[in-house]
Amino acid sequence: MAMHRRVALVTGAGSGIGRASALALHKAGYAVVLAGRRAAELERTVEMAGGAEGPMLPVAADVSSEDSVRALFATTVASFGRLDVLFNNAGMGAPAVPMEDLSFAQWSAVVNVNLTGAFLCAQHAIRIMKSQDPRGGRIINNGSISAHTPRPNSAPYTATKHAISGLTKSIALDGRRHDIACSQIDIGNAATEMTARMTAGVPQANGTTMVEPRMDVQHVADAVVFIANLPLESNVLFMTIMATKMPLVGRG
Repeated sequence: MAMHRRVALVTGAGSGIGRASALALHKAGYAVVLAGRRAAELERTVEMAGGAEGPMLPVAADVSSEDSVRALFATTVASFGRLDVLFNNAGMGAPAVPMEDLSFAQWSAVVNVNLTGAFLCAQHAIRIMKSQDPRGGRIINNGSISAHTPRPNSAPYTATKHAISGLTKSIALDGRRHDIACSQIDIGNAATEMTARMTAGVPQANGTTMVEPRMDVQHVADAVVFIANLPLESNVLFMTIMATKMPLVGRG
């Protein structure tokens, strides 16, 4: 495959924000590696790109597995020779039940994907970016509105997204000497399969249930491309993109 293009890797690329962002990066001229657990959905993302110019490479991978992540990044380098952008997007939540009723397995599953997975992918990306020529690259972490303010009964998801903020700052600091920038995009109520339940109403902090506005996921994808396309001398450390009328400001 061509070695001259900028190369992006998107985790969780088989649906929602990951799929939309992978397609947008591809449209912007990137060679895109699509990572996710469901191979059929990754192939569907490739199909959705239609006849657009540029390669897309689907790779079935589990970001919570060190061996799987290692193989994913080795395949990326073998196929394209470098990595310019990592979008750490893969994530999951736990059942919305009181924290005291969560099992250890439910807690661990969220931590393993949302936090450990992001760490493992960033670690491998840094190793590639610091040694390639030209040197450097950009890591974009999907933080979520929950990196700032929790929803009711969301302790595992909220805890991991707060932790992503610390990871983002650490990568941004430690990556400076290697020309590696790190950003966090906090997304509120993008219209995807995951947020479809909001159209029927979701629990609020005051005990009520309320229908919440959503926004077109394409706006998120466009924001990811904007960050990805910045020269490495500039960085958006944190960006919040949200449905304008969602109850974040003043939530609770």
